[in-house]
Amino acid sequence: MTMRQAIHTFLVIVMVAAATAFAAHAQSKLVDFNTASESDLQQLPHITPGLVKSIVEGRPFKTVTELDKLLREQKLAPDQTRELYRRAFVPINLNTGTRDEFLLIPGVGSRMANELMEYRPWKTWTQFDKEIGKYVGQQETDRLKQYVFMPPA
Repeated sequence: MTMRQAIHTFLVIVMVAAATAFAAHAQSKLVDFNTASESDLQQLPHITPGLVKSIVEGRPFKTVTELDKLLREQKLAPDQTRELYRRAFVPINLNTGTRDEFLLIPGVGSRMANELMEYRPWKTWTQFDKEIGKYVGQQETDRLKQYVFMPPA
């Protein structure tokens, strides 16, 4: 293999890896139940046309627990809602969210829910990265940020 072929192969590999990473990131963006279109909702797991109608009629959801109640009333099983919340959610205010709300975030247990409440008031994402990052890595803090928001000061 010539040097030119090796460089070409290397560049192709880098471009494919970058495209794959970009696609994975784009796919991982959570859908907001309050703003998603009906067609976006229909693409989610375990969502039937009747459930789309109930979600749209129930909006806006002030909290994810309101949405969770509606999903339970519509007979979604706990494992189905857990799978659904990996793709769509109602963002939680970091400074006012309840323990029950935080526990609905996939992968958040009792300890992390407590940590999210302990460091209030949250003022910056740097503070969030520092405090929550003590317990989990940057990849996990970035994942958690999809489920929460910090109100302007």
